Amino acid sequence: MNSPTRLPFGAPSQRSAPTRNVLTVTALTTQIRSVLESTYAEVWVEGELTNSRLWKTGHLYFTLRDDQAQLKAVMFRSAVRYLRFKPEDGLRVIARGRVTVYEPKGEYQIVCEHLQPQGVGALQVAFDQLKRTLDADGLFAPERKRPLPLLPRQIGVVTSLDGAALRDILNVLIRRHPTVHVLIRATRVQGDGAAAQVAHGITLLSRTPGVDVIIVGRGGGSLEDLWAFNEEPVARAIADATVPIISAVGHETDVTLSDLVADVRAPTPSAAAEIVVAGRDELQNRVAQITRTLGVCAADGIGRRRTRLLELDRRPGLAAWPARLAGRGRHTAELTHALASAGRTLLASRQRRLQAARARLDAHEPGRRLESTRTRLATARERLRAAIAQRRQYLASRVSDVTGRLDALSPLGVLSRGYALCWNEERTAILRDASRVSIGDGVAIKLRRGELTCTVTAKNE
Repeated sequence: MNSPTRLPFGAPSQRSAPTRNVLTVTALTTQIRSVLESTYAEVWVEGELTNSRLWKTGHLYFTLRDDQAQLKAVMFRSAVRYLRFKPEDGLRVIARGRVTVYEPKGEYQIVCEHLQPQGVGALQVAFDQLKRTLDADGLFAPERKRPLPLLPRQIGVVTSLDGAALRDILNVLIRRHPTVHVLIRATRVQGDGAAAQVAHGITLLSRTPGVDVIIVGRGGGSLEDLWAFNEEPVARAIADATVPIISAVGHETDVTLSDLVADVRAPTPSAAAEIVVAGRDELQNRVAQITRTLGVCAADGIGRRRTRLLELDRRPGLAAWPARLAGRGRHTAELTHALASAGRTLLASRQRRLQAARARLDAHEPGRRLESTRTRLATARERLRAAIAQRRQYLASRVSDVTGRLDALSPLGVLSRGYALCWNEERTAILRDASRVSIGDGVAIKLRRGELTCTVTAKNE
């Protein structure tokens, strides 16, 4: 039997050490993310919203929490645009998404694809949120409501051409007010982009000259069908309109934000048409009532005056009033004839004075006086031209004489005859004596044309 081999102390063992699988942080994080994404590809999570922030990029970042834990979450812009409500801190929601890992920070989070309020529909939450905002801005205040015009000449309608609401409105207007003009702005009233079209239609009609009032509405439907009239652009457009707005959305039980912002709310589109022409019916009724009252008052007044006239006619003192009235009539006729005669005499006198004045004006006709003035002006012009020529010749002669004398006295005239003007080197004095310079000094000699700078090499005093 062989004994075991003893190794010297300190000699290495022949058995190899176990190998270690060392991972980098990135590799480990990638593996964890792969496990989480494959295990929790789609989960529903319930919690309370905290730290919700909507970034400029359009992405929504928030945290879901309960009593014992919290979970970071993100919703990208492509999913945020489908939200019907505004996420707020403290709101309990149910989120659907996938769990993943944000590798730069090593945090796990849920990428939400759908978010809905717990217990209350998203549309109702959005309705309540926008209602609070508009109420805080004063859009529901009673003092900003404008009265409807009494007799609108042109009515604007913002609705769909295919809906029953437009037919109901037109039927009522044709029956109640056939002479009114209707300007229709066709828009979509439900679905994506409907709110923008309705708001744009309200703005255009309110800026159209001649439109006195606008009806905005559609027929009944579900909350989703009527949602375009619960969006902020429509509410703001109604508030900013320059003419009164009547909101007629859905049935009587349907209440939208457009109804609350509008100046008048109608339960149905037909009722809106009835309301807008109610002033005409009221005016007609008032006119008819006033006409009846006026007729009764006139008949009563005439009867009272007839009775009074009969009473006066029976009085003894007024028995001869027809004869006195006839005498006054003859006197009036005589005065009228005398006044007409005096008027004709005065008119003839004024005509004679007018003819005399016209004769005097003809003697001083502006055309004749203008021709005489034009002749005198031409003669004066010729005399002035001759005087100017004579004066010019005289002045030219004077200038020529003065110029000749100046030339005779000018030093330049002397220089032109061959003489020169000699200066010292500094040009501060004219040299008249040779003794004032020495040999080697510089002198400047002025000729008729140009100057010479010379050096004295010899002198003769």
